[in-house]
Amino acid sequence: MATAVSIENVSKTFRVYHERANSLKERIVNRRRAEYEEFWALRDISIDVSTGQTFGLVGPNGSGKSTLLKMIGGIILPSEGRITTHGRIASLLELGAGFHPDLTGRENVFLNASILGLSRKETERNFDDIVAFAELEEFIDMQVRHYSSGMYVRLGFAVAIHVDPQILLVDEVLSVGDEAFQRKCIDRIRSFQRQGRTIVFVTHAADSVPKICNAAAFIFKGHLAAIGDPSEVIRAYRKQLYGEAHLEAVPGEERGDKQIRIDRVRIRDGAGTDRSVFHSGDDMHIEVELDATRRIDDVMVGIALYDEADTLLIGTNTDLEERPIDHMQGRYRVSFACRNLPMQEGRYTITIGVTTRDHRHVYHWMEKAFPFRCDRSSLAVGALAIPVTVNVEQLSEQHVAEG
Repeated sequence: MATAVSIENVSKTFRVYHERANSLKERIVNRRRAEYEEFWALRDISIDVSTGQTFGLVGPNGSGKSTLLKMIGGIILPSEGRITTHGRIASLLELGAGFHPDLTGRENVFLNASILGLSRKETERNFDDIVAFAELEEFIDMQVRHYSSGMYVRLGFAVAIHVDPQILLVDEVLSVGDEAFQRKCIDRIRSFQRQGRTIVFVTHAADSVPKICNAAAFIFKGHLAAIGDPSEVIRAYRKQLYGEAHLEAVPGEERGDKQIRIDRVRIRDGAGTDRSVFHSGDDMHIEVELDATRRIDDVMVGIALYDEADTLLIGTNTDLEERPIDHMQGRYRVSFACRNLPMQEGRYTITIGVTTRDHRHVYHWMEKAFPFRCDRSSLAVGALAIPVTVNVEQLSEQHVAEG
């Protein structure tokens, strides 16, 4: 498969000055003494994006992913290495860059389109579609300085997507405008995908990457930390940022090194009877028996309850409940008492995990391994069974005139 974007051993450094000159005189006098240090935003990045591929870039703030996207778009140059692109590029990075506030929307469309590489004839041919997409027919001859921020970025987005790009660079701009306009933007992106265009997509919304992208890369502190299948890349991203306890798991999955092992779990009612069926308002006790093979000082035990839609209803642990565990060695029982269950009729599951306090290391984790059911105990509807009392009180008497 042909390559649309080739990134070869790319690095980018910026100078960070400790003192800034406030005048021309200071610049001349101190030009040889100006103190700075080099900040490497990216180090030795190599990525190939195939033609027609939607490629996701993820990473925390300051990781360098947006810097990389700007280098692909030719906005800034790499300090080392080489980037090669094949095809016309449209950058949805800083929408409206190049707009002049004293010019009208119409004039700015032609100005911005020329910056993005469209000829005047191409812009004239696409002009009506650009204005219609931005939903600015009534305001197109108004100075841009009077536009709201939403109008401004909508016009920038509309111009960029009509450049007819072979490569589209997208950096967190799909949140512009209202919900209807966002949906229209996403529909246009999906249309580009169906047409076989190449898309490089930067986002903080990790859940969207496996849904939108064919491949992905995780950049962490300027280095390429993972690349390949989007689901695996997002797993590496979450593990680095949040620890093993926050990795997604399928129901019934177990993981951990089992230095502390979950030996037995009992779900009981307030009287101590094992049960799998409860009613709203009942007490439920979750007893977890543990076995530590050696002394371990960093321990936290937690539970999480989910409904049938996989919605987290409550998650808590020994630290949050202010019952920290100093250490474990040997056998222990940790009990969680859930008072007055507020759930309505339905099926539920419990996850139990034993981790370090920072969640980063898992001793034993059992994902949604313990089911129970709630039966209806009231005529009320909704997700929760909250006790409600009703009182009807007459405040005044209505007098009806006699005819």
